[in-house]
Amino acid sequence: MVKIKQSFKTGLGFGLMSGIITTLGLMVGLHSGTHSRTVLIGGILVIAVADAFSDALGIHVSEESDRERSQREIWESTISTFFSKFIIALTFIIPILFFVLPVAIIVGILWGLFLIGVFSFYIAEQKREKPYTIVLEHLTIAILVIVITHYVGVCLATFS
Repeated sequence: MVKIKQSFKTGLGFGLMSGIITTLGLMVGLHSGTHSRTVLIGGILVIAVADAFSDALGIHVSEESDRERSQREIWESTISTFFSKFIIALTFIIPILFFVLPVAIIVGILWGLFLIGVFSFYIAEQKREKPYTIVLEHLTIAILVIVITHYVGVCLATFS
């Protein structure tokens, strides 16, 4: 099995989960409010850049507050957060390019839930805990975000 340094695990885990949840919420909310392919792609691109930098800086500052982290470990976490968030967010553009918008949203949701499930299972295995509790917890949070952002988008659509 490949051994991954803790600093990379920190960045990858945070970037992956944040990238999925943030992008899913944005996609579902923007779709419910606009039904525009261009707006969705633009929103995802903005999230991929701005939120990836924001999260990377957040991890950077958080890791700096840990006196046991070296500068190298801090930067490994920072860079892995940025790239994992950036790349994961961009993957959600693919279904939008290849499917009609309602199908693309469903494919995006399934993709995001699949990634969360797989990564949550990995986390549970690493911690030697029961996978179903961690997977269920993370999927429940993701579904809650999806439902809430859908209704936020619906409410915003009434203002236009």
